[in-house]
Amino acid sequence: MSENILIAVAWPYANAEIHVGNLTGSHLPGDIAARYHRLKGNKVLMITGTDSHGTPVTMSADKLGKPVEEVYKSYHEGFIELFQKIGISYDLYTTTHSENHFKVSQTIFLALQKNGFLFKKTEPQWFSPGLNRFLPDRYIEGTCYICGTEGARSDQCDACGNVLDPTKLVSPKSKVEGDTSSPELRDTEHFYIDLSKLEPDVVKYLKDRADHMRDTVLGESLRKVEAEGLKPRAITRDLDWGIPVPVDEAGWDTKKLYVWFEAVIGYLSAPIEWSQVSGNGEAWRDWWTNPNAKQFHFIGKDNIFFHTSLWPAELMGVGSAFMELFAGEEVPLILPYDVPANQFMNLEGKKISGSRSWAVWGRDALTRFDPDAIRYYLTINMPETKDSDWDWAEFVARNNNELVATWGNLANRVLAFCYKNWEGQVPDVDLSTLRPADLELLAAIENGFNTVGAELEAVHLRSAVGEAMKLATVVNQYLDVNAPWSAIKVDKAEAGKTIYTALKAIDSLKIIFAPFLPFTSEKLHGFFNYETPLFGEQYTEEVSDSLGTHTVLRYKPVEGLQWKPSELQPGKKLNQPGPLFKKLEIEVIDVERGRLGK
Repeated sequence: MSENILIAVAWPYANAEIHVGNLTGSHLPGDIAARYHRLKGNKVLMITGTDSHGTPVTMSADKLGKPVEEVYKSYHEGFIELFQKIGISYDLYTTTHSENHFKVSQTIFLALQKNGFLFKKTEPQWFSPGLNRFLPDRYIEGTCYICGTEGARSDQCDACGNVLDPTKLVSPKSKVEGDTSSPELRDTEHFYIDLSKLEPDVVKYLKDRADHMRDTVLGESLRKVEAEGLKPRAITRDLDWGIPVPVDEAGWDTKKLYVWFEAVIGYLSAPIEWSQVSGNGEAWRDWWTNPNAKQFHFIGKDNIFFHTSLWPAELMGVGSAFMELFAGEEVPLILPYDVPANQFMNLEGKKISGSRSWAVWGRDALTRFDPDAIRYYLTINMPETKDSDWDWAEFVARNNNELVATWGNLANRVLAFCYKNWEGQVPDVDLSTLRPADLELLAAIENGFNTVGAELEAVHLRSAVGEAMKLATVVNQYLDVNAPWSAIKVDKAEAGKTIYTALKAIDSLKIIFAPFLPFTSEKLHGFFNYETPLFGEQYTEEVSDSLGTHTVLRYKPVEGLQWKPSELQPGKKLNQPGPLFKKLEIEVIDVERGRLGK
């Protein structure tokens, strides 16, 4: 039975290029899951967009001396280019700087206010005397009062992962270029969400999902809430750039919704925008008001607490009030089903750092390497339960030994041998004459749809692609034993049975590999002369509203293909085959390592 699956991916800040750590942290695992569920026949909606507000964006604009909107749009266009080239198949990739997102975020605010979960409070915030304005949390750095690490942001310490009280930061300093004044605390009034009232519901929510959530996720959510509790948090800030607070009172026109509060609302606003641009304004409800729908949130470990505790608390606090205010009916919004957050990927034994140019940038890497080579290494090395490391020597070895030698060579040599010796057709064998070894191999590959599928269902992507590669090894072993290249000289009919069996196995493996390796799987699909493609098309559109025009990335799906074994028929015409992957020379290792830090 078909399920409604929402694949919601972390919104990247518009302040830096996307690197391989970002890709393997959220975008790629989300895409693999989306492609699998589409093949399975589920009704999938994969969404996210550029986090266009927040201090990382304004800080980047300050450094460049350009308007914030110009800077955000520049990064936004680059993100869309990257996702098209590496095949991140968003049904909608949009931006938080849209009229729709403003409206949805403000309605969430009003719904929380209506239900009594918001209150005003005056508290000290860091203020720059030199600039004569309040400074957002990321504009202040100092020493973490919990772990003692220097360079901690005033709202969160990346070293220990704790959300911080900005007023407790030790030795605070302004990060604004040219600001030599010492920041000081001054009182300012803001809205707070009373998370303490929602704590029991959050704990119950997490316990209800504990059987399928990762232990690393529960450690940063359930166990943290049980140990520390949930406390009220500010949801507005003194900012120039962002979403206006929907309050008609003096003094609030200089304040905006806090980015941590409004960015996650994009998981709701993006489906609504997708429905609008698709010409069906109500379709989004299939993933947001249908209690049987499943929402998966793909994020990195630094965002676990926000997505597993604060975001569900927002939704619980909203209750049915959002739909009452937004659509005139009292229906509750559903809660995320799973948050399969990944840990961090390091680079050559060091933490990835854009400021030190210690990174493998996505768009840059794609100028030298094929997308599936990058996708494969990021998946087989995915930091699902602990930090992993991008190592250039391992990248080359995995590409050559696994993609080229194990899988690519298997597909190419069998297809090429068949194309040459059977006039470009699948051997016309009598299926009733297949031998026990042939049937045993096909049964093993058929069972792969269950074993690999189970790993994909559980979002164990690293082991899933590993199981797929093991199946390719099984087919290679079968060929080693039956040796059709030699048998054809003695008995072409017997060799034909081996080639047919291997082709059918490869045709099935093409589907199993497809969520991980969409480009080469599509290419292989073409070699088999199928008319309907494996996957749909990515394309861009321009969306205009009262805030201006923004580009969105969209996806047009195809129907008819399924997550099931090949039904390859004897005698089927094939197309001229060719290599799927490129072997990398050993010199690549030193060349790529030489690029780091420059």
